Amino acid sequence: MGILSNTVSICQFRVVGDLPVADFYEWASVSLARKGFAPIDHSTAELSVGWVQVDDHRDSSFSVPSAFWRDHYLVFTLRQDRRHIPTVLLRSHLQLEEREFLTANPGYSKVPKQKREELREAVRSRLLARILPVPATYDAVWDTDSNLLTLATVGAKSVEQFEALFKKSFEGLRLVAIHPYSRAERVVAPEMLPLLVKANRANSDAVLDLIKCNRWLGWDFLLWMLYRTMNESSEYRVSRPGHAVAGEGFVAYLNDRIVLGLSAEQGVQKFTASGPMEQFAEVRTALKSGKQINEATLYLERGEHLWKMTLKGEQFQFSSFRSPQVKEEKDNTVDGVTEREALFYERMYLLELGLQLFDSLYEAFLAQRLSTAWDIEQKNIDSWLNEIQ
Repeated sequence: MGILSNTVSICQFRVVGDLPVADFYEWASVSLARKGFAPIDHSTAELSVGWVQVDDHRDSSFSVPSAFWRDHYLVFTLRQDRRHIPTVLLRSHLQLEEREFLTANPGYSKVPKQKREELREAVRSRLLARILPVPATYDAVWDTDSNLLTLATVGAKSVEQFEALFKKSFEGLRLVAIHPYSRAERVVAPEMLPLLVKANRANSDAVLDLIKCNRWLGWDFLLWMLYRTMNESSEYRVSRPGHAVAGEGFVAYLNDRIVLGLSAEQGVQKFTASGPMEQFAEVRTALKSGKQINEATLYLERGEHLWKMTLKGEQFQFSSFRSPQVKEEKDNTVDGVTEREALFYERMYLLELGLQLFDSLYEAFLAQRLSTAWDIEQKNIDSWLNEIQ
């Protein structure tokens, strides 16, 4: 699912480092082209990774602005082509080669180790030449005004690969994940920032430490949302800057699917509740037994527009983030490039608007969680959970 899809899984990063003072376009063009994708269709290489244009995954040139430049956005795609030989296929072909070797060399009762390795490599090379590489692509949008980068995947390996190639391509820069604590730093009211710092349970500024030691932020946020979904009006106000006007109302609630977990000696025990949940009885019972909400389907409504996403509480990644639908209009009077650019701006508008609503919701939670009002809210939540017998 590309960044222009109505439904896309995303995670976000801060771009950290010193940007060039002048000729930003030239610098970005050279940086992307230097690590441009090289096809491996007519070779036996197993893997190729590099940048391509978001509108043409066969083109790795970034010599013109339309290839990757959209106002204050840089838009590019990570392409990965990989060949894979199934183990069963490799083994069967290798066994055939070994039998032929033993037939031709009756003095051997088994294939010598060195010869077996030679046969293996020969078989691998022959099979690789016959197998087409399978492509995978991941779009990225870098907002150069805010230095916020949005990546259209939440897969751990693809995210790690993107971070590594970004660092190699844009020398002096690196990506820092936006996780619950760092997102709290971005959205919390200035007067409450000292309270957030005090509540930080990490012992260092390392990203993994900040994530693991502050999982309570995701747990408490999703628990708070669950309680308010069932007991409050679910109405909130826009408080973060963006496309929506400050003070404008919107609705937020959980429904459809909630995943809970409990850490134990045997590992994390998971429980999933899915489908319309009028009273969340199963979930409340699981919460009483000590489980925490790890992810849930979150809805955001603003007027007639609806956003739906699966929020992963530990890292605040947004899986299956569905925005209001945008259709690409086919107009004979407008060229295809202009249509695609118009589609991009509309998609980014809706994506950023949904994230603005989410950040406003998160700020409303933090205003309670970091203040004395949380004591009262926690008692109300506990009473609500204890209603389940």
